[in-house]
Order: sequence, then structure tokens, then C-alpha cells
Amino acid sequence: MELYRKGLIRTLKHKPEGWRLLSGIWSPFYIQLRLLPSHPSLMNEIGILLGERIKGYGNKLLGIAMAGVPIATSIAINHNMPLCYTRKLAGVKSVEALQEYASQYGEHSLVEGEIDDGDKFIAIDDIVTRFDSKLVAIKQLEMEAERKGKEIECSHVAVVIDRQQGAEEIARQHGIKLHALIKFKEAMGWLRDEMAEDEYETIMDYLEEPEKYQKGMENI
Repeated sequence: MELYRKGLIRTLKHKPEGWRLLSGIWSPFYIQLRLLPSHPSLMNEIGILLGERIKGYGNKLLGIAMAGVPIATSIAINHNMPLCYTRKLAGVKSVEALQEYASQYGEHSLVEGEIDDGDKFIAIDDIVTRFDSKLVAIKQLEMEAERKGKEIECSHVAVVIDRQQGAEEIARQHGIKLHALIKFKEAMGWLRDEMAEDEYETIMDYLEEPEKYQKGMENI
């Protein structure tokens, strides 16, 4: 609820025309967790809670650039876990694009931090929609580990918010377990009294059938 009250979750009352997400889909709500570092007490609480959620699933964190890095840092500090983080690669939005990048800039590090044999990583990010960016980040880690001659594993991803639009199933198909501190459909129950009824109903309907909201939204 604090995320909504502090404007980190925005809805149609903030922007009636809605949002076009990086994934290309239209949405009646927008989650902007890049602002979390501006609310240190809230970020610290999230670091504590998300760290407890993933305890025992790995020994090292992988912060996914950019929004996942401060969240992973909060977990690392609160739970004394070592941290690595992916570098932001301009224009790289798919595994294929990552491989093309690596073929051209093979001497550049894809991940910063110490990678050791036997490390079991947990990838950390702010939100998840379709899971594409998480697969790219894991591939970055695997390629960097291979370059350094290290055997590692990353079969867990943790996020603050799961938009519940298919990511969990995609993760499962790739042998990855998705952990979320907040599942958005469940969170809407906490927010119901905070928003207008028609706004609430639109978002809930969208979460059930997002496809029907994409028609006619191409120019938004």
C-alpha cells in the first residue's frame, strides 16, 4: 500500500490514457520502482522481506541493471549476501541480441563482481511482466562465468512485484523458479479502498484478459 501512496504504483487517475510498456503492451497501471532509492526506509524494508523470501535458494545475488541493483544491494546489506550485477547493454533486449553484442565486444565484462566455482545465484529485479529481460540477465551471467572459466547456476529469480501476466509459467518452462514479494492481483485487494470503483474494476479486468485491451491501443 505504501508503494501506491508514494506514487511508485500509478493508475489511470494519474494518467487516463494509460501506459505503453517496454514490452510493447498497453497497461492501465504503471509500476515505477526505480524511485525506491528515494524512499530508503521502504527500500530497506523490501530488502529485509525479499531476502527472507529467498533464503536458502542460493549463496550469491545477481542484481539486474538498472532497477534491480539497488534492491539487490538492500538484500545484500541486510542479509550479508555477496552481490554481482549485470551491466546495462544499450539495445540488448533479447538473448540473440546479447550474443551479437558479445561477438563484437567480447573483451567487455557482462557482469561486475566476483564469480566463483559452484556459485548458486539468485537474480533480483524490481518487477516482472513477460520474463524476457530476466532470461537475458541470466544469459549474461552464464556467458561471463564461461569467459572466466567458472561453473555456476542461476535457477531462481526474485522480484518485488509480479504483474501476473505469464512470467511464472515462462520461468517454469526454462527450469527457473520465480519468487515475488507481491503478486499484483492479490495486492489489488489491499488497494481497493484507495481507488475509485471503476478504476479498480478496469485494472482487475485487464489482469484477467489483457489481450482485449491491446486492440486500438497501437498509437498510445
